[in-house]
Amino acid sequence: MAVLTEEQTLLRDAARSWTRDRSPIGAFRRMRDSGAPLGYDPAVWREMGEMGWAGVMVPEAYGGSEADLFTMGLLLEETGRTLTASPLLATGLVAVGALLLGGSGDQQACWLPRIADGEIVATLAVDEGPHHVPENTAFKAVPHGSGWTLSGVKTFVLEGMAAHLFIVAARSAGQPGDRDGVSLFLVPAHDAGLSRRALRLADSRGAAIVTFDDVEVGPDALMGEAGKGFNLLDAILDRARAGLAAEMLGSAAQAFETTLEYLKTRTQFGRPIGTFQALQHRAAKMFTELELARSTVEAALRALDASDPDSALLASLAKAKTGEAYHLISNEMVQMHGGVGMTDAYDAGLYLKRARAAEATFGGPAFHRDRYARLQGY
Repeated sequence: MAVLTEEQTLLRDAARSWTRDRSPIGAFRRMRDSGAPLGYDPAVWREMGEMGWAGVMVPEAYGGSEADLFTMGLLLEETGRTLTASPLLATGLVAVGALLLGGSGDQQACWLPRIADGEIVATLAVDEGPHHVPENTAFKAVPHGSGWTLSGVKTFVLEGMAAHLFIVAARSAGQPGDRDGVSLFLVPAHDAGLSRRALRLADSRGAAIVTFDDVEVGPDALMGEAGKGFNLLDAILDRARAGLAAEMLGSAAQAFETTLEYLKTRTQFGRPIGTFQALQHRAAKMFTELELARSTVEAALRALDASDPDSALLASLAKAKTGEAYHLISNEMVQMHGGVGMTDAYDAGLYLKRARAAEATFGGPAFHRDRYARLQGY
């Protein structure tokens, strides 16, 4: 585990205390059972905003704390432990990261203070089908006067029903599959021609299908240079992948700890089941995979903060490795709890469902193994 600064330790400990007291796993279950339309409890998100979590990465000049990605990763890890549903990843990390990397001074001044205050939810709209393949962007951006007309459909948009602002990947030139010709736009949710339909995912989180029917935006909506946005999109996505990996790490760690406690307390044949060698071997495998995943997540976050040339490589490694570890541990959590692990009354299924949804978001292990190989020159 990485050495933390005093400020990071205090923030992590405060987040751990808050999630356990105000947003335990039972709170997620109640949110799910209530059919919350946004896929999270707005009161929980307001408290996060009041604590300054939405603005952790926002520069002080815009009302934030100006902390790094690694620090945000500590927060996401703690929210992952209790499966806390919120726009923290989509807004506080992904949208803020996008504006810091590619936003103009005016765009940052317009949106970052509102994010830091918890006033708005912002999210990235990139995928257009069942799989994550950013190069295949077909969503159209056509010049219109001094601005643009946007047309197409975005799927699996995180927090899409709650969002006030969409950061949209669109094709302004070339063909799907080309890296050249992709542009990024900032689109307010109230713009004419924009509509959305709620998606309820397996993990009960909020997402949406967002349709753009000839949505007209001005020249100030464009981020960076037209047709040259794919490298920016890739950089934004790498931060998203590493941040999500940090959240998954927290969920996997809690699933492992809960399972380990059960092995110590559940008795069979007059002895704790954790004394059986076969289960000990499986627990050792989980621990090893968890520690390996932690090392990849911390390396990716540190590399992205340092603008390391290997940061893309490490982001894919972290997303793939953590996805595989969480997949394994959530499976074992269900199996080692036996019959009760198969019931909705117990929490194991909640961790398993979150593992599957998070694993697929921003690219699954197969996508990132392939990307890792390509980045290595294979």
